[in-house]
Amino acid sequence: MGSLRGKGRRTSTAVLASGAVLTVLCGCTVQASGEEHRSPVRIELPSGTPSPKSAPPDDKPSAEPTPPAPAVLWSRGDEGRDVRELQARLRQIAWLFDGPTGTYDDLTEQAVRGFQGKRGLPKTGKTDEVTWQRLLKMTREPGKWDLYLMGGQPADAPDTRCMTGRVLCISKSSRTLRWMIDGRTVLTVPVRFGSQYTPTREGVFSVYWKSRHHVSTLYDSPMPYAMFFSGGQAVHYSSDFAATGYAGASHGCVNVRDERAIAEMFDQVRNGDKVVVHW
Repeated sequence: MGSLRGKGRRTSTAVLASGAVLTVLCGCTVQASGEEHRSPVRIELPSGTPSPKSAPPDDKPSAEPTPPAPAVLWSRGDEGRDVRELQARLRQIAWLFDGPTGTYDDLTEQAVRGFQGKRGLPKTGKTDEVTWQRLLKMTREPGKWDLYLMGGQPADAPDTRCMTGRVLCISKSSRTLRWMIDGRTVLTVPVRFGSQYTPTREGVFSVYWKSRHHVSTLYDSPMPYAMFFSGGQAVHYSSDFAATGYAGASHGCVNVRDERAIAEMFDQVRNGDKVVVHW
């Protein structure tokens, strides 16, 4: 009987131990008996799948902001002294052959576009700050007659001797001729004078002969609309002045490059009208 009772205890103990092992392996919940309940103990086996890692931060640098386009200084249709300087500088490096006119025209736009393309700049035809600074480095400061190579310069005040009567009032300082009647300016044109070897004489004269289709007997050159005032010196139209501007000079005459204007003046001026050549 004692052996049976001992055998029974051993059997119960083995069963309980087997149950505990089975419980661990199966991952079940183990609870204490009685009214007092303890927190359940859950044992889980690893699933073999690692937890996902957080995505690495984006180390790619953000795009650089686009720099603003350079400011446009002058473009087609603009006028003024600054445009004259632009044109004079373009002439120095053979990108422009006409003018300066002081007007940003199609020829100026083409010249700027060519200059930009040659130097790897955007070919806009507009003069922006970058284009202008590049041009400044390649050219010299233009002089007064570089700016007004083909005329267009403002006339200075008329000489006091021009304020009465009918007068061709000619200024060597501003290279202009005013056709004046009783102190009123009727017409103003740019003019060119003789070279240092054949200077135009200064003083007060009068028109003594007019010749519409005159040809010089000394130089065998045309002198249309000639109005003679001192020996062989006359006010007349010059095709060379019209073509080359102040790059040339006369043999002492007063050259006019505007043929329409001098034709109009020729019809109004009379023999005996005064001519004043002054500084």
